[in-house]
Amino acid sequence: MNREDGFPQDFIWGCSTSCYQIEGAAKEDGKGISIWDTFAHTPDKVLSNHTGDIACDSYHRWKEDIALLRELNAGAYRFSVSWTRIQPEGKGAPNQKGLDYYSRLVDGLCEAGVEPWLELFHWDLPQALEEKGGWRNRDTAMRFEEYAGIMYDHIGDRVGHWTSMNEPWCAAFLGHLTGIHAPGLKDRSATNRAVHHLLLAHGLALRAFRRSGIKGEYGLVINPSKPRPATLRPEDAEASERASIERTSLWLDPIFGRSYPRVFMDIFGSDMPIEAGDMDIISEPLDFIGVNYYDEEAVRAAPCSAQNPYGFEFVPTYQKKTDMGWEIEPSGLRRILSYIANVWPCKKIYVTENGAAFPDKQDADGIVRDYDRIDYIKGHANACGDAIKQGVPLKGYFLWSLIDNFEWSFGYNRAFGIVAVDRNTLERRPKLSFYYYRDLIAGFGL
Repeated sequence: MNREDGFPQDFIWGCSTSCYQIEGAAKEDGKGISIWDTFAHTPDKVLSNHTGDIACDSYHRWKEDIALLRELNAGAYRFSVSWTRIQPEGKGAPNQKGLDYYSRLVDGLCEAGVEPWLELFHWDLPQALEEKGGWRNRDTAMRFEEYAGIMYDHIGDRVGHWTSMNEPWCAAFLGHLTGIHAPGLKDRSATNRAVHHLLLAHGLALRAFRRSGIKGEYGLVINPSKPRPATLRPEDAEASERASIERTSLWLDPIFGRSYPRVFMDIFGSDMPIEAGDMDIISEPLDFIGVNYYDEEAVRAAPCSAQNPYGFEFVPTYQKKTDMGWEIEPSGLRRILSYIANVWPCKKIYVTENGAAFPDKQDADGIVRDYDRIDYIKGHANACGDAIKQGVPLKGYFLWSLIDNFEWSFGYNRAFGIVAVDRNTLERRPKLSFYYYRDLIAGFGL
């Protein structure tokens, strides 16, 4: 049974956020220090030297955020847990006040008719674990399993959808190779070790979930990319495949039992700290894949070199861009969803993040008339509908983001929310895109 706009009646419409970006309360109620607390307080790492110390103060204002979700009639809310609220040092006995906060949040969501989708890790690794090697250290994966078990025991009876982590590519590559995210390293060998230990942590946490007997579905959220070939020449098509390796097949191949891509291992295999049994753990069967999509680039073939081991280069494109400099290309969402569905045996796929930053301006009446964002959401929702028609097992769409928040290395200088947050008062004010999304959820938006 489908709605008038063609989407299935049981299609999930939701919103996504993450703990460091919205919660604030950086040192309250026993919370420990994360690598993002450290990174944001390091001069010149974040634009304008902004930090997440206060963020949107959702730690105290969570009821306001739930009221917004209820006004939208959102079916689900995807949020992440701050590991350091639960285990301030990344190990040991749990912090009861942290557990109580997430228990209140989950109960409030359920009472409002909004399904909680809980994510265990959205990049804010405990600083105490980073000082012991972070994701370069195999022990961090074991500590993650322990932390996950605490959350299963505490609220597993009320949460039906779990994800281990968000965009491990960012944690590995932006955190360890480019240095633009915490912990700010620029070390290729460290990056490769982090890749393996992040996936190992995912597999261990998923196995622990299966052992727990909790009823629910479990997935991994990635930010895949398969840039379109600049031309129809075979060499550019091949370059497109190579350009997708580190963002897509590096994660999905081992998850689905295919080991790491051969091309990657030929180049970087000596760095990979694989031990006996690891690949079986990593390929523990999951229930869904979460896809975060914002843009699509174009590539052509280029000579291979030490600096360009995969042999491709990005080319100029014509598309309009968001405030992040990202191309607006809704058809790319359909293409990446179809690509994943055709190459890997996914039972279910969800778009777990999709949205756009624009230089929002508040009019004299206090309203943000963000028509560019409305057009962006509409185009990508249409792309989701097209993917479903093509047979992609797409079951839901989560908008990024419910509210303007701390946007990592850009601080508060980029706005993705459908609700504006006054940086002085922290008052929430819906933008026009909020009301558009409400219409879309109700079936009138396309």
